[in-house]
Amino acid sequence: MSLVTDSPVHSSSSDDFAAFLDTELDSKSSASSASDDEAPNQRHSESAASSSPDQDKEAEEDDDSDFQNKTVKRPKVETVEIVEDDRGTTSVASLKHNPEASFSKEMCTHPGSFGTMCIVCGQLLDGESGVTFGYIHKGLRLGNDEIVRLRNTDMKNLLRHKKLYLILDLDHTLLNSTQLMHMTSDEEYLKGQTDSLQDVSKGNLFMLGFMQMMTKLRPFVRTFLKEASQMFEMYIYTMGDRAYALEMAKLLDPEREYFNAKVISRDDGTQRHQKGLDVVLGQESSVLILDDTENAWMKHKDNLILMERYHFFASSCHQFGFNCKSLSEQKSDESESEGALASILKVLLKIHQIFFEELEENLDGRDVRQVLKTVRKDVLKGCKIVFSRVFPTQFQAENHHLWRMAEQLGANMLNRT
Repeated sequence: MSLVTDSPVHSSSSDDFAAFLDTELDSKSSASSASDDEAPNQRHSESAASSSPDQDKEAEEDDDSDFQNKTVKRPKVETVEIVEDDRGTTSVASLKHNPEASFSKEMCTHPGSFGTMCIVCGQLLDGESGVTFGYIHKGLRLGNDEIVRLRNTDMKNLLRHKKLYLILDLDHTLLNSTQLMHMTSDEEYLKGQTDSLQDVSKGNLFMLGFMQMMTKLRPFVRTFLKEASQMFEMYIYTMGDRAYALEMAKLLDPEREYFNAKVISRDDGTQRHQKGLDVVLGQESSVLILDDTENAWMKHKDNLILMERYHFFASSCHQFGFNCKSLSEQKSDESESEGALASILKVLLKIHQIFFEELEENLDGRDVRQVLKTVRKDVLKGCKIVFSRVFPTQFQAENHHLWRMAEQLGANMLNRT
């Protein structure tokens, strides 16, 4: 059953920007080869368009004073905009591409770069500014103004199609993985029950021999992703490394329907041991996060919906200090219809409905974080709670995390009965 039947497919900035960059690099490579055949004596004058960054640097050092005032004949990217086809599908990176255009380096605002080379004019840039988006395209760095522009443009498009952003953690949120060497004797039976990697869409337990790992998808995850994708542009964001993140994305999204280039790993973050929305091309006011670790999002707790951890394997229980048998050792699992993902999908649907149904004419001023607070307060609305013998005598009860959590959920807190 679809939760949002009329929401069209949307292609986000990061997906389309990656496709554009691949096309642009291929076109420059083809143009370079053609120029080599037709005009070998013109290679030096065309170096900014066809040579490597090292060759460009040498050319600049040889004739720096003249180079500053020259224009370079090269394919010109005038803008990257969102377009919409007759099916309602939207796409960022519609290019005004004019091979005969002459583009002055002095006019270029250098919206981004590959390494030290501007992605528009080809000039070698001094220093580093902006944010690296290596998960979109290796070596890509976007300037702050370009990030703001892309976010604003994509946001208007998403709101038009009644979508928000959803950031999804992997481990203990959507799935659980374990190293084969860490499996207990009570889990050995699982090795004979794994599903084929040739058709992962029909399975939920996978042996990744090349990684010496077994992965179990959380019950309801495939339905969750299908339904959530109609309300949200979805990103994967994990503290695992990139190789692991991409393999998990293949299991969750074998047809690349949901995530495509939007897979962020710890290698892409700007702060060690922290996750941040600075590497997401979405406005914070329209982003929800599902993660089992609150401390990973210190700057974005208002966007976070904390997930109950999925402990399928014994190693997962041991990692978090639980001295009990895991689901796998009990030969059990979460409920498909009443488990964590099924429950959280209902919450996401409610948030989505409130965001778009109220004040629909003024969506630009809406903030999903405020909607999340409203939904949270309904959980314990009307309840009066007294904590007895929970806090030390000299401890300020109002500062305890249990007290604050109850308040966030809408409870009326009392110091005594």
